[in-house]
Amino acid sequence: MNELSNLRPPRGATKTRKRLGRGVGSGLGKTSGRGHKGQLARKSPDVGTGFEGGQMPIQRRLPKIGFTNIFALKWASVNVGALAVFEAGSRIDETTLRAARLVRGRFDAIKVLGDGEIDRALTIVAHQFSKTAEDKITAAGGTLDKLPKPRSTTA
Repeated sequence: MNELSNLRPPRGATKTRKRLGRGVGSGLGKTSGRGHKGQLARKSPDVGTGFEGGQMPIQRRLPKIGFTNIFALKWASVNVGALAVFEAGSRIDETTLRAARLVRGRFDAIKVLGDGEIDRALTIVAHQFSKTAEDKITAAGGTLDKLPKPRSTTA
């Protein structure tokens, strides 16, 4: 029966702490689990993160590779074939693409790519169009509305 006067944590929720240096019989007496002598047996071992005993550390053994451009734009791409879910004559911009879940998450600009086929006239608003996408959209009777290329929002 749980009352405020006798509340206890559930079984297994608490552990008893290690009592170091309390005699040989405890199993943690004498050296208190630190082994014999050496840098790590001392009171304040000053061993830096990544120190490997004088061996060349792994972060210095491995080569520096790669580069991350902090000014790069993050593009969301949509294929022409995916636009078949919209009705003919509709205007497609970022909000309609998000509603149809064709683009998700954070991005700076939208690019329409030419994979797939389109059989209806649509007005598509995006920052960039591939040459193939432009050809397919105009061949289907649609129009392209290009937005200005945005500046990077990451930096």
